[in-house]
Amino acid sequence: QEQLVESGGGLVQAGGSLKLSCSASGFNFSRYALGWERQAPGKERELVAGITVTGDSTSYAPSVKGRFTISRDNAKRTMSLQMNSLKPEDTAVYFCNAVSFYEDGDYWGQGIQVTVSS
Repeated sequence: QEQLVESGGGLVQAGGSLKLSCSASGFNFSRYALGWERQAPGKERELVAGITVTGDSTSYAPSVKGRFTISRDNAKRTMSLQMNSLKPEDTAVYFCNAVSFYEDGDYWGQGIQVTVSS
């Protein structure tokens, strides 16, 4: 069964750091592009960061560029989101996503809460 499981969320003070991890199972992880999205209360879901299959290209939302770093480890079937200089507006539920046109797959984690206090 295809599965993505996030970990590493929690409560942090503004200016602090957190590292989210996402562990995959049940599908050919190395053939999937990966990404992180977030949803804050009362707001639309936002694409935060993405990384290509090979990991040689990344992209970020303007709101997090320069503060967040996405990475992947195909051998360990994991991806991470290092979040630095956190702001209260980063408070949201964060979701990891794996998508592949060729594999015809689109998988989501269950979401993990990140709360940044001011």
